[in-house]
Amino acid sequence: MDSMGSLKIPTMGWHVLTALILIGLVWGLAAVTNRINYQWTWYRLPEYFVFQSEEVRFAPGDGKVESLERLGDQVRLILVLDNGARESLTISHASLELDEGERVRAGDPLGAESIMRQGLLVKGMVTTLHLSLLSGLLAMAIGLLGGLARISKNPTLYALSTGYIEVVRGTPLLVQLFIFYFFIGTVLELSRYTAGLLALAIFSGAYVAEIIRAGIQSIHRGQMEAARSLGMNYFQAMAYIILPQAVKRVLPALAGQFISLIKDSSLVSVIAITDLAKAGREIITNTFATFEIWFTVAALYFVLTFSLSLLTKTLERRMTAGD
Repeated sequence: MDSMGSLKIPTMGWHVLTALILIGLVWGLAAVTNRINYQWTWYRLPEYFVFQSEEVRFAPGDGKVESLERLGDQVRLILVLDNGARESLTISHASLELDEGERVRAGDPLGAESIMRQGLLVKGMVTTLHLSLLSGLLAMAIGLLGGLARISKNPTLYALSTGYIEVVRGTPLLVQLFIFYFFIGTVLELSRYTAGLLALAIFSGAYVAEIIRAGIQSIHRGQMEAARSLGMNYFQAMAYIILPQAVKRVLPALAGQFISLIKDSSLVSVIAITDLAKAGREIITNTFATFEIWFTVAALYFVLTFSLSLLTKTLERRMTAGD
């Protein structure tokens, strides 16, 4: 009992210390904002996630209002068209322009329907997620080919892959984005989204290539020789024997690279792609809620990266259990 108690006391002490540090950080943030006399306006954020808007609905054809059913501030309108079709709409009571039994013609306004729409932050987050996912898949394909070329005995493949990796890793992503958008994008008539996607994929692909190359070279050469002795060709041995083991070893490094890719995607805002970072800047321009927006944007990026981190840990556990 004494030994168990002595183990619990230090653990509890560390938890208390952690809590005190977090409290200190919150207190420090509050003290700083009070010092600069900043007024928090968190209440303005919800409308940038989802908001309700009204859209005027029009009669799709000639017909008659069969019934109107009051539902609080809304009215369920049943419209029977002359061709026998029935339309059911939920209209704001204040905007209703018809009475029960009234005839309508095609295109007549019926009233306004309340619709929930995505706010700018949600749209930006969806764009960031979509951009990161597609560029990540392309980067994985580019990295796989680049990694294989880096260990190839073919001088041309080796030279080209080495040049690609060194040039891309030796220049800033921001510069590459400008080159893709203003030069390559103009020549090939690419949209800004496509230019940003390709720039991210090629940039991240260079790092993935080096990760894959290191993973392959970490596998003992005897496994390739054993696979070839069993009648497999080089590509079969690489696909079925070497790469599965290499990917398992470099999975944490790959996850780290794709987490960096999500954060790096914020740079596409410089070429006018409305991702999460650009959405945040646009909202700040309208609201001047600088701290609230940037804290929220940071939290949303954290949600994306932490989710990927959890997914990677799950894959690692499953791969380890399969050994």
